[in-house]
Amino acid sequence: MRFLDGQVPDRDLTYDDVFLVPGRSAVASRFDVDLTTADGSGATVPVIAANMTAVAGRRMAETLARRGALTVLPQDVAPEAVAEIVGWIKSRHPVWDTPLVLHTGDAVADVLNLLPKRAHGTVVVVDDAGRPVGTVDEAACTGVDRFTRLADVLDPAPVTLPLDTAPRQVFEALGPRGVALGLDTDGRLAGLLTTLGAVRAAIYTPAVDDRGRLRTAAAVGVNGDVAVKAKALLDAGVDVLVVDTAHGHQEKMLDALRAVRSVVGQRGGAEAPVPVVAGNVVTAEGVRDLAAAGADVVKVGVGPGAMCTTRMMTGVGRPQFSAVIECAAAGRDHGVRIWADGGVRHPRDVALALAAGASAAMIGSWLAGTCESPGDLLRDESGRPYKESFGMASKRAVSARTRGDGSFDRARKALFEEGISSSRQWLDPQRPGVEDVLDGICSGVRSACTYAGARTLDDFTDRAVVGIQTAAGFAEGTPHGL
Repeated sequence: MRFLDGQVPDRDLTYDDVFLVPGRSAVASRFDVDLTTADGSGATVPVIAANMTAVAGRRMAETLARRGALTVLPQDVAPEAVAEIVGWIKSRHPVWDTPLVLHTGDAVADVLNLLPKRAHGTVVVVDDAGRPVGTVDEAACTGVDRFTRLADVLDPAPVTLPLDTAPRQVFEALGPRGVALGLDTDGRLAGLLTTLGAVRAAIYTPAVDDRGRLRTAAAVGVNGDVAVKAKALLDAGVDVLVVDTAHGHQEKMLDALRAVRSVVGQRGGAEAPVPVVAGNVVTAEGVRDLAAAGADVVKVGVGPGAMCTTRMMTGVGRPQFSAVIECAAAGRDHGVRIWADGGVRHPRDVALALAAGASAAMIGSWLAGTCESPGDLLRDESGRPYKESFGMASKRAVSARTRGDGSFDRARKALFEEGISSSRQWLDPQRPGVEDVLDGICSGVRSACTYAGARTLDDFTDRAVVGIQTAAGFAEGTPHGL
C-alpha cells in the first residue's frame, strides 16, 4: 500500500479518514478475485467472527465456515462445552444448511419459536424415522391458532434431492419453490438449501479441514493453566487457537503464548499445524514480541470496537487504520500475519484493513444482529426485532466470567469494566442472516480489488493506493437518498 501522491500522514488515521484510489485494472470481473487468506487459518474469505458471547456460537461458526469465514468461540465457554460444540460443527454438511426440525404433533407456537434461529425461514416436519413429511414457514402460521398441530398446516410436497446434487442443479430444480431438502441414501433428512443458498454454494468455498469438515477457532485467556486449556481445545479438534487478552503486550501474555506454542508444537508439528493467534496490540514492538513468543498471527486493535469503552475510560488505544499499517509492516519483518480486530462498520472498512496489510478483519457487534448469533430474538415497543450485544470487558461479561470466584472477589472485579453491557442490534427484516452481511462484505472487497487491479488479497495490499480525506469527504461518500 502507498499513500496518494506520496502523502505522509502527520497523525494517526481511522478508516473514516481515508479512501481508496482507483487504478488501471485488467481484472474484468469480481469473480476473478480470490479472497483466500494467506495466514494459515484455512479461511477462504477474510472475515473472522470475534470471540464475543453475543456473537460466536455454534450456528454462527457453522454458517460462516460454510461460506469460508471463521468464528472464534469465546474463552468463557467451558472446555467440555467447546468439545461438544466443535464436534457438532464438524458433523455439519459443508454445502447443505442445517434444517430446523419438528414433528407433526408439535404446535405452530414451536415453529414461531424456532424460525428466528435460522435465516432460511423454514421448519421441516419429519416422521419418527427422520424422513421429511412436509415443511412449514411463517406464512403458513399466519392467522392460525398457536396450538394448531403442524399436521394441519404443513406443505406436504417438498422438493427433495440427493445430498450429492450440485448447487446449480438444486437451483434449477427449485423453480418457484423456495426450499429443497437434501436426503441421505436412506431417505432421511440431512440438509436444506434455499434458492439463494444454492447460488451462494456455487460462489463461496467452505473453510474445511483436511478431512473435509468445517473449520472453527477457539480462544483461551492468559490466566490459569493455559497449557492445559489449550490442550483441551486441541483435543476437541479446534483448527485455530487464539490467545486473547485486551492488553496483549504484557508479560503474562508472552508467558501464556509460549505455553500454548509448546503444546501446539507437541501436538501439531509439520503434519497437522494449528495456527496460533495472539493479541491485542497496536505497535510494531508488540508484534515483534508476540512473534518471538510463538504467534503465527497477531490481532491488532485496542479500543475501536462498538461495545468497547477502553479509550473513554483510560485514554489508551490507537486509531485503527494506522495501527494496522504499522503492525502489518512489522509482521512482514517478523514472519507473521495480522488480523485487524475492531472498528469495522461498513464493507469499506474491511477493504481498507486488507489494503493496510491485514490478512483478515475481525467483526463483532455487526454480526450480533443476525439470526445466527446466540442471543434470543427480542422486539421493542413497536415490534421491531433486535438482539442484545455486549462487550467482553463489560460488567455483564465479567460477571459471567467470574461466576466461579468468591462473592467478594466478584464484587471487586465488577468495579472495573470497559465495555457496554447491553446494546440493541437491530435485525434487517429483508436481510436478517449473517450470510447477508457476508455477501455485502465480500461484494465490497471483491469490487475494491477490481478497482485496484488485484486478483488476490496480497496483490491488493501491494497495489492499493490510499488518500486522506476530511470528515466532509467521508460524508460526501455516504448515501443520502431516502
